[in-house]
Amino acid sequence: MNLKSFFLKANNAPESTGMLFGRFITCKGCGRRISVVRVRREYFICPGCGRYMTVRARRRILMLTDRRSFVEHDREMTSRNVLHFPQYDEKLEAARENSRENEGVVCGTATVEGQPTCIFAMDANFMMGSMGAVVGEKITRLFEYATARHLPVVGVTVSGGARMQEGMISLLQMSKVSAAVQRHSNAGNLYVVLLTDPTTGGVDASFAMLGDITLAEPGARVGFAGPRVIEKSLNQALPKDFQRAEQVLRCGFIDAIVPRREQKEFIGKILSLHRVTV
Repeated sequence: MNLKSFFLKANNAPESTGMLFGRFITCKGCGRRISVVRVRREYFICPGCGRYMTVRARRRILMLTDRRSFVEHDREMTSRNVLHFPQYDEKLEAARENSRENEGVVCGTATVEGQPTCIFAMDANFMMGSMGAVVGEKITRLFEYATARHLPVVGVTVSGGARMQEGMISLLQMSKVSAAVQRHSNAGNLYVVLLTDPTTGGVDASFAMLGDITLAEPGARVGFAGPRVIEKSLNQALPKDFQRAEQVLRCGFIDAIVPRREQKEFIGKILSLHRVTV
């Protein structure tokens, strides 16, 4: 056996909520070791316990769009430590290495089941999908591009919220992106959101909840403040399904929960039904 094989990183190694050993991933839910090839084939869902694993932004876009249809926008944009926040430069460098992306969101155009669309996907491997100035700018530009060309937007969200190292600059992205979403809507265009685990903080409080149609993955955590913060504030225990997609659906904030294997077809049908002819 080649000893080097134990240290190989698969193309999607950090995509799972599991531990990677060579070409296998260990599910954090049930402890089962699964080959990377099978994990990809199973849409990054554990075949043992059904746990949904984290998926990189670029892989997510490939799963949702037609083969070779994706054209990326603004890939070169990167964050800078404009506030001179301690150790932020080091964290950005580590995030780029861990995620293999320049920033926490990937944006571009593609087709889904033959339907042209703009699409963005946030990446949990880049500082937990936190929203900084570049994330906000890239999504805003995508909406402006879509508005000018009467294209729908599909957004895949995963985030811990605003990026604390950018302070008020990060918080301003909530209103900037929301304004771009509103202009896109006023022009008669469609915005479909797919909430994945977790979608929290400032992202949840802004563009993640502004979709014309809001979808979610099974079991995704959706909410503003974390449950531990809320429990301490209320001084009482919360239900086990608190902030889970199923509970949020019952409260009327989500239109449908769509299993990962069905998402491309489901979104494609939505885009087909809402197609705009200019």
